[in-house]
Amino acid sequence: MSTTTTSVPDQIMKRARANGRGGVFTPSDFLRIAGRAAVDQALSRLAKSGKLRRLARGLYDLPKIHPKLGPLAPAPDDVAQALARETGSQVQIAGARAANALGLSTQVPAKSTYLTDGPSRRVVLGKRVVDLRHASPKHLIAPGSVAGTVVQALRHVGPVRAADVMHVAAQRLSASDKKTLASTAIQAPAWMRATLVSIANAAPGGING
Repeated sequence: MSTTTTSVPDQIMKRARANGRGGVFTPSDFLRIAGRAAVDQALSRLAKSGKLRRLARGLYDLPKIHPKLGPLAPAPDDVAQALARETGSQVQIAGARAANALGLSTQVPAKSTYLTDGPSRRVVLGKRVVDLRHASPKHLIAPGSVAGTVVQALRHVGPVRAADVMHVAAQRLSASDKKTLASTAIQAPAWMRATLVSIANAAPGGING
């Protein structure tokens, strides 16, 4: 709880600064400081004073500042993770965002899609969109892991580019990631499994050919 010597807004700012610029927060990140009502009120005051930026309902950040462009947009992953913390849920990069994260595409998509076992939510950040979509357990394989990103990237590009996923993932995944992939491959759709097993069994340095 807050002390008599330091106000709730001051404690929130101290914690926000400790995480560094670019950090994204929700009220639940500060509930050890004070109760929800006091935290909500403090965040509202900090946003009005310009010390924090309100991104959307219940979502704030301490933006990075570019010398010419000014405040920069937050990283989509940070937004998704903050929303997941708020609801105690898990998120996994999906769609074109997963393909980009794995290195299969250099184009950063305007919409960053994430699967979650929590509630669906969409946040619009200027020209970019962070889209959390509730998914059933069968679609949320190894959430929050590189192995999970491989599954979602493969789902996005389809069988026609399975070999591309295999080559990239075999080189990029650590031994631990490959172990996770091997243990969860059985949960993936049948058409994916051979590719996932090949990645999991690949020696360091990737697959030749």
